[in-house]
Amino acid sequence: MTEIPGIDLSATPSGDGCAECDAAGGWWVHLRRCTQCGHIGCCDTSPSQHATAHYKATGHPVIRSFEPGESWFWSFPDEGFYESGPQLSDPQCHPEGQPVPGPAGRVPADWRSKIHP
Repeated sequence: MTEIPGIDLSATPSGDGCAECDAAGGWWVHLRRCTQCGHIGCCDTSPSQHATAHYKATGHPVIRSFEPGESWFWSFPDEGFYESGPQLSDPQCHPEGQPVPGPAGRVPADWRSKIHP
């Protein structure tokens, strides 16, 4: 297999939820996984947009969906969307029982008014 810059097949996910939201007691809409270091961050629809913030802070260029049933990739530098890519180390997604938005117990009732379109 040809090595793809920004993808480390051995990097494992940092957890089951957004690292920064978990640390701060926050919540997210969807989760994204950095393919270089395994950092789990929240999507750009989420209030805090930690996946993009991680890219801006580290320069790690590629993320993959961390949602059950999704295997797409996104390249920040070229704004490229890819339906599939190499198989990353497990787990491939957050636990299937984890709600979206999540996590359970931290999502406000008026969450729809707090997201980014």
